[in-house]
Amino acid sequence: MSRDARPLDWSRPAGADEVRAALADLRAGDLPTHGGRTLSYVYDSGIASADEIGREALTAFAATNGLDPTAFPSLAAMESDLVGLARELLDGPDTTVGVATSGGTESLVLAVLAAREGNPHVAHPQVVAPETVHAAVHKAGHLLGVEVVTVPVDPRTLRPDPDDMAAAVTDSTVLLLASAPSYAHGVLDPVEEIAAVAAERGIRCHVDACIGGWVLPFLDDVPPWTFAVDGVTSISVDLHKYAYTPKGISLLVHRNPALRRGHFYACADWPGYTVLNTTLQSTKSGGHLAAAWAVVHAIGRDGYRDLATRARTATLEVAAAVDGIDGLRVVVAPDSTLLALATDERCDVFTIADEMASRGWLLQPQMFFAGHPPTLHLSLCAATAAHVPELVPALTEATAEAVRRGPVRVDPQLASAAAALDPAGLDDAALDGLLAIAGLAGDGGAVEVPERMAEVNALLDIAPPPLREALLTAVLDRLAR
Repeated sequence: MSRDARPLDWSRPAGADEVRAALADLRAGDLPTHGGRTLSYVYDSGIASADEIGREALTAFAATNGLDPTAFPSLAAMESDLVGLARELLDGPDTTVGVATSGGTESLVLAVLAAREGNPHVAHPQVVAPETVHAAVHKAGHLLGVEVVTVPVDPRTLRPDPDDMAAAVTDSTVLLLASAPSYAHGVLDPVEEIAAVAAERGIRCHVDACIGGWVLPFLDDVPPWTFAVDGVTSISVDLHKYAYTPKGISLLVHRNPALRRGHFYACADWPGYTVLNTTLQSTKSGGHLAAAWAVVHAIGRDGYRDLATRARTATLEVAAAVDGIDGLRVVVAPDSTLLALATDERCDVFTIADEMASRGWLLQPQMFFAGHPPTLHLSLCAATAAHVPELVPALTEATAEAVRRGPVRVDPQLASAAAALDPAGLDDAALDGLLAIAGLAGDGGAVEVPERMAEVNALLDIAPPPLREALLTAVLDRLAR
């Protein structure tokens, strides 16, 4: 069924079986969330009993409201317990505090907000981060009026030089950021050295461990990155990634309560109840929190150690296999469970992504950026481990077919025209024309996403980032009309 179809007639009540059938019809076009073949967006432990208890808790607590912990003390108790477990994993001191958020983006926005509010004397606050920092940090800067100053990374290691981070610090810097690991390439930034710069300058240091925070503590030979590192003041950890809990919940953990205070919000300046918020949301269902609490305890510490080891082993096995695939290479040795792959000049990652999709695998294309080549992103979860013997041959076949087809070529005149466009001056009519050129225009001004995306992605790849943003925003806008 198409996403904009109306499966039910709202003019009359629908029966439960009718609703279930319509939901199944709608869901049929979605990617699979289980089975380990969707290598981004979703994470699968492969433990059916943990999934089941998570769904039960989600349903049982769906109608509760985290707005007021005195009305629903169960939610406060579960949040405190989860933060306590995170404190243990992250080597936090006894003073450690935290909050549950809706996801990694909200955790990062709140980390930046707390740093801004903790430095009210700074008129034009800045955060300093590697250029590989998650886009959510740029979103935080955009929303909060904080300048994000990025530092280039070494093209070989894809990590920043701490001296470059230090050189970027000014009197307006309120926060330094490091990734553990970076999403795009799966490597740990030099947290110790970056945190030392922050401590020396009296600045906060946040570690974005949204995707690694529930894996790295269970792995051996990982460079220091937790609160055991002096100077680390806050860490974000997503539970709906490698804690394998239902979407969407993350934890933002601070070294002490004073560091957290800046993202609390209170408002008594209206005639209603006094609003008190620990996060950006006011009303928020307790279902996600309860589901996370249930799954985390159903799996347990030893269970997570096993899951992390399986996902890490699968990552290393795939990386080793890629070394034997003609035309494909691992961009940098992975530090966790993420892989970035690139091609030689005979093919492109966008065609490989299409070929893998036709074989039942989702690999996420990543565009050219600041001299870094386009890559394929793989987040390998525990459920993928059993399917590595299927994944490697599929990747080998897909790469061979991409070499046979050759890289997608964008017309040079079109590339020149794209580079000359000013995205700020594009109106709806111009964007419609660009979408048509990109092969994304459907009937009646709608967007139609083609089955094979290589040509579209190749065009987006040569577009400057501001134009790429404008085009994809136009796609999103039209998909939501």
